Amino acid sequence: MAKLTKEEILAFLDEATILELNELVKAIEEKYGVSAAAPVAVAAGPAAAEEPAAPSTVTVVVTSHGDSKVAVIKVVREITGLGLVDAKKLVDALPAEIKKDVSVEEGEELKKKLTDAGATVELK
Repeated sequence: MAKLTKEEILAFLDEATILELNELVKAIEEKYGVSAAAPVAVAAGPAAAEEPAAPSTVTVVVTSHGDSKVAVIKVVREITGLGLVDAKKLVDALPAEIKKDVSVEEGEELKKKLTDAGATVELK
């Protein structure tokens, strides 16, 4: 079998019909175990990597004190270090930011404390 040059191969590709090119691609895929669709999947890979990462800090916001306002005020005092009057004002003015820019882990702990006291809490 005579060896084809690059120019001959390119000339064939220029003159081949779509049907002939499709058959050629299928034959190459079968013979060499490759896929012509692989470059498309690789191109989609970086787009998926650009998804925004989960936030590293959150803000703990109490949206409701529920039925146990006194218990929620006690937990708010414990978390913030505020006095009784200031903690009560904060709980009376819901929704209220209890702690801002805390780690996600700390935010989850504070949320658990507040929800155990009867509050409704959001992490933003």
